Amino acid sequence: MNALTKTEFNFQGQKSVYHGKVRDVYNINDDRLVMVATDRISAFDVILPKGIPFKGQILNQIAVKFLDATTDICPNWKQASPDPMVTVGVMCEGFPVEMIVRGYLCGSAWRTYKSGVREICGVKLPDGMKENQKFPEPIITPTTKAEIGEHDADISKEEILARGLATPEEYTLLEKYTLALFKRGTEMAAERGLILVDTKYEFGKHNGQIYLMDEIHTPDSSRYFYSDGYAERFEQGLPQKQLSKEFVREWLMSNGFQGQKGQTLPEMTDEIVASISNRYIELYEHITGEKFAGSQDADVAARIERNVSAFLSK
Repeated sequence: MNALTKTEFNFQGQKSVYHGKVRDVYNINDDRLVMVATDRISAFDVILPKGIPFKGQILNQIAVKFLDATTDICPNWKQASPDPMVTVGVMCEGFPVEMIVRGYLCGSAWRTYKSGVREICGVKLPDGMKENQKFPEPIITPTTKAEIGEHDADISKEEILARGLATPEEYTLLEKYTLALFKRGTEMAAERGLILVDTKYEFGKHNGQIYLMDEIHTPDSSRYFYSDGYAERFEQGLPQKQLSKEFVREWLMSNGFQGQKGQTLPEMTDEIVASISNRYIELYEHITGEKFAGSQDADVAARIERNVSAFLSK
């Protein structure tokens, strides 16, 4: 199956389109959004040259599942998912920060800690921690939302307030929602024999109310460990068996690429692309507990246009 890496739809009432790293977002009459999860893949804030078959469908369907499972915690933007790769929802004015929450010391936080830094985004960390160690309580380490081609930057709560990116009242609610969503995600992951290690949430305002936006608890926005064997691997200092996009970053790093200037992207062979696709299918099935049924439509773009147009005309 071919990967869908580019969309150029023209839906009824369409005002504009924003092409993100992975998602294409269509503005419909300035009051709702059509978000298409393409098969593009990014790492280190760089869009890789080839798409990954089924990735968009997998991300969209996982996000839909978790959006529906958390409506009692906070309102979210989703109205419907008229196509396996599409979510339609209300338009929100997004906060220009991503709320990253970490339950364990790993990934970029570990790389920063290992370099000797003991404070991340204003959060002080104790000496003597080990890679993949659980924090006593989850910590929030926000980042700014970068434009394409730029890197997200760490930012503290104090900086967010000082720069007026959110009011104190708004930020208090963002923190409350972030920790409650992470707790729910942790509980749902545990039911699947998984540990939700870290994740990110994006929020915006709709009619003056704060809404959860975008994706939630997908392998692109989150990191999962397998519960089974976590303690033994940690005690022995071994890498954790994980479900996340980290394996893509590790492949890039092993080939000398970390998104820095002057570095060249390694070749994405058909075998590499197929292996990444298979890993995403594995992620889907573990996270949801459901067998993945990949769409086999010959023309995915035509199917999306048909399904979305029918929904918008209702």
